[in-house]
Amino acid sequence: MGQCCSCHIQSYHVENREEEREVKHEEDITFRGHAGAHVRLQGSSKFVSMYTQQGKKGTNQDAMTVWENFSGAKDTFFCAVFDGHGPSGHKVARYIRDVLPAKISMLNNKSYANAEGKIGNDHPFLSSWKYKIIKSFEEMDDELEGDASIESYCSGTTSVSILRKGEHLIISNLGDSRAVLCTRDDKDQLISEQLTVDLKPNLPREMERIKSCQGRVLAMDKEPNVYRIWMPDEDCPGLAMARAFGDFCLKDFGLISTPEVTYKKLTQRDEFVVLATDGIWDVLSNNEVVRIVASVKKRSLAAKLLVDQAVRVWRYKYPCAKIDDCAVVCLFFKHPRPLLTKSISEVTEISLNHTELGANARTDDGLDTVLNCKVEESPENAPNGGVQLDSATHRPRKRTVKKVDQVGD
Repeated sequence: MGQCCSCHIQSYHVENREEEREVKHEEDITFRGHAGAHVRLQGSSKFVSMYTQQGKKGTNQDAMTVWENFSGAKDTFFCAVFDGHGPSGHKVARYIRDVLPAKISMLNNKSYANAEGKIGNDHPFLSSWKYKIIKSFEEMDDELEGDASIESYCSGTTSVSILRKGEHLIISNLGDSRAVLCTRDDKDQLISEQLTVDLKPNLPREMERIKSCQGRVLAMDKEPNVYRIWMPDEDCPGLAMARAFGDFCLKDFGLISTPEVTYKKLTQRDEFVVLATDGIWDVLSNNEVVRIVASVKKRSLAAKLLVDQAVRVWRYKYPCAKIDDCAVVCLFFKHPRPLLTKSISEVTEISLNHTELGANARTDDGLDTVLNCKVEESPENAPNGGVQLDSATHRPRKRTVKKVDQVGD
């Protein structure tokens, strides 16, 4: 029998205050981007907090960026996080981070007949951007494939981004990173609203597309709840998402680089939005994330303290697991208020019961994005006629898989 153990996030409010006094602000990394935008890769501003931290799997494959006065428009923000995977995932993530925003900005300054007017029932602001964003993503993927300096045949990255101007918010999602809004209900209490869908292979619409392209959606015996994309005749690469930049070994088998683009009209009830990679969402709920961010007195430290808290929970819940990389961007909509919410110790409690964890407790990095990168390229794609890529796993795994016949909504 497992011993019952309860671990609380003790006195989080007080600890946060101590941490905020001790933590030094990261040095800003900024430069000028297309159309005079102020680009930030690290640091904070009046409305932005961002932070990334390497996990225990090796090189930090997460990346992030914030563009202020995006595309030359005053008070317009473009924010994004990227979660790389595979042997060169860090290179792919940084490449997309550095090139994609400028590509969208430049396309916005051009006139496309297909982008003019209203698209279906879309909001006019969304219509003016949707075509340009999708086109930029697809062109970005084509350019990545043609860049011989980056191995992207079995490496790739997610992307979740927001474009905010006034009351308008456009969300673009590719993969399983996530955007969550902090808003207030009718009783003025903070609540979370998830703005994106985690685009996993077992989503019915994603699975249908993958199978129609001869790709396979399979779950391993050791990970019955983690569905992955596999090539038609090989048990590789085992990608745990349905859309991504790169991963060209799967682009003929249902993986796409077309983002899901949606619109949200902001109101006075909305406080901020959090973009984060799955190193955060794997261990913290949406509500916990918004409450942690809202409890921070110095909003410039919000992203770092959120990452710190996620790391603590990783250690509580999965003491034998390799902590994932984390990247967070917080975009605040309003000027700072003296006190936004109650202390997190009053609203957040995490109870860990060994009997509840049971078989679900990970004993290794069970949520690896890519399981097996041993994929043979065709002669026309390989620089030396045909090469096999090394496995991206951290240690040997049983490659037994089970086929998914039916997956519910």
